[in-house]
Amino acid sequence: MSTGSASIDRRPPGFFGRLSEGVADIGEITLAWVESVGDITLFAWQTFVWMFTRLPRKDTLVFAFYQIGVRSLPVVALTGTFIGMVLAVQSYSQFRAFGLETQLGAVINRSMFRELGPVLAATMLAGRVGSSVAAELGTMRVTEQIDALVAMGANPIRYLVVPRFLACLFMIPSLTIMAVFMGVVGGGFYCTYVLEIDSFYYVSNARYADANWDLLYGVFKSIFFGAAIAILSCYRGFNCLPGAEGVGRASTAAFVQSFVVILVLDLLLSIALDNVYYFIWPEYAL
Repeated sequence: MSTGSASIDRRPPGFFGRLSEGVADIGEITLAWVESVGDITLFAWQTFVWMFTRLPRKDTLVFAFYQIGVRSLPVVALTGTFIGMVLAVQSYSQFRAFGLETQLGAVINRSMFRELGPVLAATMLAGRVGSSVAAELGTMRVTEQIDALVAMGANPIRYLVVPRFLACLFMIPSLTIMAVFMGVVGGGFYCTYVLEIDSFYYVSNARYADANWDLLYGVFKSIFFGAAIAILSCYRGFNCLPGAEGVGRASTAAFVQSFVVILVLDLLLSIALDNVYYFIWPEYAL
């Protein structure tokens, strides 16, 4: 009997067995995702508490602002310039078919103001700064430097996370404005000097089609992007697995998750801001 029962236990599971295993795997993934979201929420709450309780030293903040903001300006400016030129190249043939090539300025500027400027700056910040922060904090976790701070009675979130969070939060609007400015300049240069569109009508149509709200639209969204990048990058660094492989995975996860969250936030904030805009100025609603 025992041999028969053992042979029965070794049989491959049937349809319902495989189905239950699949449901169990989905449940395990869901529970891990919910647990991760909860941990990130608690991590963000601790960051906010320490940010309003006691600010870091001035020299620490200045160094973080320089590393995250100033050193990111060249890559953001260069990328913004070429994005503006690419917009001009891709849109020119379609607009020329309808005789509306002088309207290119309005389309390029609004695209940079509302979407491409903030998303581009956030993506560059996630790639350059987010991965670096995750790798740096992950190395500190692996080499037990964070544990040493705790042993000395210092709070690692206050000393390591808050300066980076404030730097991302306050510097990304400047990076967004730089990306928008260089995109507008790049698109205008290509349209007027390469495509030979009349500069007077190009500038006039662009000026009357865009408003201050369009620039504030993108800058407001960038603040949420910067906060998400800082929280996710620092969280991944703090929860890094041991070894060089763990540091690499933390750096990759910080960028990928930050990029996905940027896209989700961009959609949600665009819907919310459009509703606010049409609520305040209903005459512009479609």
